[in-house]
Amino acid sequence: MDILKEIAASLERGEDDRVAGLVRQALEERCAPLDILNRGLIAGMDVVGEQFRKREIFLPDVLIAARGMYAGLDLLKPLLAQEGVPSAGRIVLGSVRGDLHDIGKNLVAIMLKGAGFDVLDLGADVPAQRFVDAAQEHGATVIGLSALLTTTMPVMKEVVELVRARGLAGRVKVIVGGAPVSEAWAREIGADAHGYDAANAVERVRALVAAGA
Repeated sequence: MDILKEIAASLERGEDDRVAGLVRQALEERCAPLDILNRGLIAGMDVVGEQFRKREIFLPDVLIAARGMYAGLDLLKPLLAQEGVPSAGRIVLGSVRGDLHDIGKNLVAIMLKGAGFDVLDLGADVPAQRFVDAAQEHGATVIGLSALLTTTMPVMKEVVELVRARGLAGRVKVIVGGAPVSEAWAREIGADAHGYDAANAVERVRALVAAGA
């Protein structure tokens, strides 16, 4: 089997030690770090994301696969930085103010990193201003907002309004998600996209970044 396919398959099985060993081997065989990232790690996480979307695997399986992804990324990041390889995009992510739930948000962060994005995870209970400040400070083109409580959803609207007030609309896109959040709510508050699960969120973020490129 091609070593990059082996990396992807080992990642899908959550074999983090094997992923790290194969990445080292691929580098010794002079495989380009970007090829290892795209055809090994990202290819494997794409399969994991699709399986999760189809409910063929579940959250613990994704977390196990993520260990393999991080094992490989730790080895590749310094090399990719040396080569000046850009990330797929930079996204600021967090659960909005008043909401301490972060399992779904954490899963989205894992999937985005697995898709090659540079993710700045602000954590939970994040006020609107901090999202926009972080996006401006770090040059993010997407802000991802998560809410599990209907009482915290209005903070999402605050973020959208603040993006507009600072003249960032169009340059900084806002995607919203979480159990009570719907496509209709996203449209109502003027968000750019709604992700109904982690895999879909990655698809939507990819589309937002591509549209703004």
